[in-house]
Amino acid sequence: MTDTQTLAPKLDVRGDFPGLLTADDDRWHYLDTGATAQKPQAVIDAMTGALGRDYATVHRGVYGRSAAMTQAYEAARRRVAGFIGAQSENEIVFVRGATEGINLVANSWGGANLKAGDRIMLSQLEHHSNIVPWQMVAQRTGAEIDICPLTEDGLIDLDWLEANLTPAHKMVALAHVSNVLGSILAAKRAAKAAHAVGAKLLLDGCQSAPRMRLAMHELDCDFFVFSAHKLYGPTGIGVLWAREELLDAMPPWQGGGAMIDRVTFEKTTYAPPPQRFEAGTPMITEAIALHAAIDYVEKVAGEAGMEGLFAHEAALAAKTREELSRLNSIRLFGPDTSAGIVSFLMEGVHPHDLGTILDEENVAIRAGHHCCQPLMDHYGVPATARASFGLYSDESDIEALLRGIERTQKIFG
Repeated sequence: MTDTQTLAPKLDVRGDFPGLLTADDDRWHYLDTGATAQKPQAVIDAMTGALGRDYATVHRGVYGRSAAMTQAYEAARRRVAGFIGAQSENEIVFVRGATEGINLVANSWGGANLKAGDRIMLSQLEHHSNIVPWQMVAQRTGAEIDICPLTEDGLIDLDWLEANLTPAHKMVALAHVSNVLGSILAAKRAAKAAHAVGAKLLLDGCQSAPRMRLAMHELDCDFFVFSAHKLYGPTGIGVLWAREELLDAMPPWQGGGAMIDRVTFEKTTYAPPPQRFEAGTPMITEAIALHAAIDYVEKVAGEAGMEGLFAHEAALAAKTREELSRLNSIRLFGPDTSAGIVSFLMEGVHPHDLGTILDEENVAIRAGHHCCQPLMDHYGVPATARASFGLYSDESDIEALLRGIERTQKIFG
């Protein structure tokens, strides 16, 4: 028995998630949490209440309900700050998702700080959302992009990174946890390497925020982004955390209401962070639902904390890898120990065909390039199948996956 299996708590929370049933009220084996998590009833209720009996705009109204909604909205910001170990709620910028958060940094910080001759360091396993915004800003500024390779087991090669970072590198942008491989970055080591040459470090925390304990001062990064919908919350909202002094120095990237101090036709002055980066009417109900999602996750985690949730999902991933490794037709990707994500290929069967057959067995996996085409090119494959676990997952999901694979083997001979 592995350490993660030993530490993994037994969670029984499926009843909290109405989406884990089929239309016929059968058990649905949802193994696509890495793409988006199912929502507990507590989050649905919070969203419904905010859209209904409690609804009003924020920051502008002088009437009671608007004031109450403003308090709830800003309480969500404080809740996020506490959840990720930020020093202050002023370091928390609400965005539409991690993608917008990275675009904000690339456009605002990158536009103000990058120039011809500067370099940006990415890695081979990055999601497209942590590649394309940097390509766009590099094209505008004349900066160049370098790519850090992977180790044989699918980790970002920090030995290579340390040897190849130079003072010309101004930004290092890396996934905290790979959405394809489940491999975990040694973030503090990456931060030390980046800071040693004067570079900033941005971490894509989409896969780490739902399943790992976070403390920004321990990670020692400069920017951190994640999306609420992967943290059992709603779509349409995400978080950019940044050091307060960096936000203070960054120009706004969108203009409109709420992000201003004073507007005249001659000149506009801007509000301090985080409001400076939140133009227009914000995602009010989504923020309140995100607050409810964090409350729910921490309630389920209990005394074991986020480390317990990580152990639960990692144990399921380890069990899945163990079972799949016994099948000669299966090729596994990534390290033996992963953060609740397992990617694989079945010989002679396209992942889309496997996904279709599994769907007939009430098993939902992801099949495709997972918005990581450069990683697929690295492995010489067009796509993989991916099973990703959540706090509601259990061994019955693995058993259903294996039954579906067995059926697929019979169909394809």
